[in-house]
Amino acid sequence: MYPYCRQLTSFQRYPTWNTLCYVLFFLLISVTTGNSQTLDTELTQRVTEKVPMSSSPAPNSELSLALEKHLVCQPIQLIQNEGQLPILSTEDLCLATIYHETGAQPLWVTTDGPSEKAEILLKYLTDSDQHGLEPNGYKIDRLGELWSSKDINELVEIDLLLTYNIVKYVHDISHGQLKPLESDPQLFPEAGDTAFNPLRTIEILLTTNDLDKFLASLPPQHQHYNALKTALADYRNLAEHEEWPQVEKGASIRPGDENKRIIAIRERLQFVDPSLQTPEDSDATQYDPMLQQAVRSFQRIHSLKKDGIIGKNTITALNISIAEKIEMIRLNMMRWRWQAHDLEERYVLVNIASFNLKAFQDQDIVLDVPIIVGTTKNETPVFSSHISYIEFHPFWNIPTSIAQNETLPALRENTQYLIEHNITLFSSWREDATELDSTSIDWEATTPSEMATYKLRQEPGPWNALGKVKFMFPNGYSVYIHDTASRNLFALTNRNFSHGCVRVSDPLGLAIFLLKNPAAGWDTERIKEIYEQEERKIVTLPTPIAVYITYGTVWVDKDHEIHFSKDVYLRDERLRNALLK
Repeated sequence: MYPYCRQLTSFQRYPTWNTLCYVLFFLLISVTTGNSQTLDTELTQRVTEKVPMSSSPAPNSELSLALEKHLVCQPIQLIQNEGQLPILSTEDLCLATIYHETGAQPLWVTTDGPSEKAEILLKYLTDSDQHGLEPNGYKIDRLGELWSSKDINELVEIDLLLTYNIVKYVHDISHGQLKPLESDPQLFPEAGDTAFNPLRTIEILLTTNDLDKFLASLPPQHQHYNALKTALADYRNLAEHEEWPQVEKGASIRPGDENKRIIAIRERLQFVDPSLQTPEDSDATQYDPMLQQAVRSFQRIHSLKKDGIIGKNTITALNISIAEKIEMIRLNMMRWRWQAHDLEERYVLVNIASFNLKAFQDQDIVLDVPIIVGTTKNETPVFSSHISYIEFHPFWNIPTSIAQNETLPALRENTQYLIEHNITLFSSWREDATELDSTSIDWEATTPSEMATYKLRQEPGPWNALGKVKFMFPNGYSVYIHDTASRNLFALTNRNFSHGCVRVSDPLGLAIFLLKNPAAGWDTERIKEIYEQEERKIVTLPTPIAVYITYGTVWVDKDHEIHFSKDVYLRDERLRNALLK
């Protein structure tokens, strides 16, 4: 373990010790960071024009000496992080690395005060709350206290604060904060960017011709993120004026009932629909048809059963405070920062939390259908990929885990199980495996590990668990989109029943969206013909289509109406806990 430089402070009246500490520290920085970071290609692509590095403030000996004193006594042992966390996660190491590479010169201030670029940086840090970020997490209060100072040490502090916090902001707005990844890498693998390069970021900030334009380009640019940004501003404006009333819990209220809680319910719903009034010929405690319509609309946008009955779930949703909804919007904006910032012209958007799939063409929705996602024990993961081919009338190669945990117990109960479900048994997973008679095997004596050696394949047909078609895209989770033989489940409100794959209610509609191209011979009739036949067929897409699998508990529809979905996997709660650590 390297010693702290600040342990040498008693010798700093001797220039030799001071210089030695400084040189030693930056020598170690050079060795450590030389090969540890890759260029941030996304940032590089966004900058097309540069000016010389001299665009930073002109060197000033007095400021430079003061800056050196701040940098000399940083904890050297931080260098021994062995790549476990990015440089950005440790402020002292990040600053020392940056100022070593830039010649230990102030970047944003002169003896006259903050530069024009510094003003732009402060603006974006201050306005970070518009993106659901915390401005105080970027030391805005302290910067405000120092901003008008002409004291050399305070100017240096401004420079250091701006440097670290603008780098941190660029990372957070581009990739999401590091906290979730540090807290639970398995649950939030897409959060943050461990290869983020602070040095490259500073270089771009110093040399771009239009700093304002560059910083404005960093957040996601698509309609889903921007709609949430607008919703966040709307709800914050609402919170500044008043809080909606809480509704007492109690027995369910049905249309036509009289109940004193109706007064509070109507008042609460007026926040959503100001035109909602008590009819002149109706008692204020009467659950009248106009209120029933408002309740059904509320249930719709909160992913509840649209039955008009004001029961436990509806009351719970009514009592979610404005502050809680603001927090939900912020969490969902963060999730979008983890994913692609510029969506393609044609894409498929899967929302796990809302049990919904949409297909987009030039920002317009051309398909909007219910889906079934994984159970809480088999959560559908969040990731992005490209659909590369479609398999019509597919085989289903039963995953080993299902064979062990579900098929083997079924065979012990009924030795005809595989035959009755049109499942073929093979001796192994090898290409030259032989077909076996499932009734000749003693399944009672078969262990789960032995079961894993067999390959079980369900044949195409109406019994097939994958239905008539599956949509394939490369990923590390063995997840794909497919049809299903259990179509009755789509009528339910909560639809988390799968082993992790996504079951789509309109597979033909999705196939048409992906394949239709009359000029290439793929018209609707041809696609329908292949779909209705019983012959297995694989069709490769000429151009793979993007698919984004998301988890959005808050989203905005095409009519600019905000929706709140059930946190089916409790990911909002776990993300909130990770940010508080």
